[in-house]
Amino acid sequence: MSDEAENPNPPRPPLPLHQWQKILNGLIVFGVLFSAVGWWQDRIQFGYSYLLAFMFYLSLGLGALFLVLVHHLFDAGWSVPLRRFCEHIASLLSPALALCFIPLAVLAPRLYPWMTRDPASDHALHAKHPLFTWPGFYLVAGVCFGAWWLLTSRLRHWSLQQDESGAAQCTHRMRFHASWGIFAFAVTLTLAAIMWMKALAHEWFSTMYGVYYFAGSVWASLGVVFIIMMVLNRQRVITHVLHQHQYYFLGTLMLAFTVFYAYIHFSQYFVIWNGNLPEETFWYIVREQGSWWWIGMIIIFGHFFLPFLLLLRIDVKVRFWVMFPLGLWGLLMHYFDLSFNIMPLQHPTGFPLRWVWLDFACLALLGGLLTKLFLHRFHAHAPYPLKDPRLIEAMGLFHPVPTQISGGELDQIDDLPDAAIRPKGGH
Repeated sequence: MSDEAENPNPPRPPLPLHQWQKILNGLIVFGVLFSAVGWWQDRIQFGYSYLLAFMFYLSLGLGALFLVLVHHLFDAGWSVPLRRFCEHIASLLSPALALCFIPLAVLAPRLYPWMTRDPASDHALHAKHPLFTWPGFYLVAGVCFGAWWLLTSRLRHWSLQQDESGAAQCTHRMRFHASWGIFAFAVTLTLAAIMWMKALAHEWFSTMYGVYYFAGSVWASLGVVFIIMMVLNRQRVITHVLHQHQYYFLGTLMLAFTVFYAYIHFSQYFVIWNGNLPEETFWYIVREQGSWWWIGMIIIFGHFFLPFLLLLRIDVKVRFWVMFPLGLWGLLMHYFDLSFNIMPLQHPTGFPLRWVWLDFACLALLGGLLTKLFLHRFHAHAPYPLKDPRLIEAMGLFHPVPTQISGGELDQIDDLPDAAIRPKGGH
């Protein structure tokens, strides 16, 4: 058997990451300069580009928070080594992204047409009263960021406390916060998607929009988690606590959310097409004009068919040279997906190619700032939960008692590439 067949990810030398700090500083400088130019040239277009960047990074934070919540709710073992940096990503939701929301709060009357209309003469707006009001808009923002701050800060606090004491209380408290947090997560994510993105066309109705944004958020976040895990493994930071299970199960989750996202997207389109109501179909009619048709084709084939066909193979899910580019590809597809939702109101005739530089400037600005904050928090603490009671299971080490590990009994995972060696007879 070849070495590659025995180990699909053979050891490689660490990456030269000493230049990354300069890259981040360059992105921030580029973002500040060109965002200022965009603000000066067209303030409304700047607002749309900034909204696109904000919803992009918000989705990554929400996706990471969901992975942390699921870890605690299901008492997962395999995801322990990944939990710490997911907590750091989720903690960016508030107050960091709350501060980044300030430009949108200022520009909101220019971005959302409903804020300048009279509810007495607009039936769709009147039907959504009092949520679609000026006080309602800013109250929803306060509730969302407040809930995210409370949830992420408590989960991160008890996780770091567990590193010091290893007490069972820490695990119990994290499970408690996850139990109420999953409901708060669902409500606040839905409100954020509706008030900040769907409300660009307030006349439109969709009961699936919150789930649609959720599916895309988790899918993109899984790609980011894959990239971070692979980089940390390459740098020998978490190598000794990783197992092939992490690669395999992350890839399986990514396949599941690839299908789930496509199902929700198609179901929303099919229900609206089948209902054939003018107050619903106009949203898709606009997105079939000009180059938006081709953006839709990119989403269909790039967001679904390509990753779906790649991830069908079991061995692909654990190969660096496939999953790392796929994670980056997922971020690009997520950008097109959010642009497909946000930009047609300002550019109904087609994708605004001439403003891509402003999109990238806003993405670079927010991305550089948030990444620097993430790295600061990551370096300030242990890279993984040191005293988590299920860390031994995550490492794939043999446990004398046949306990459940990563969703299956020990004898159900023996065929994985580096499954733990067990004595004959199971003793």
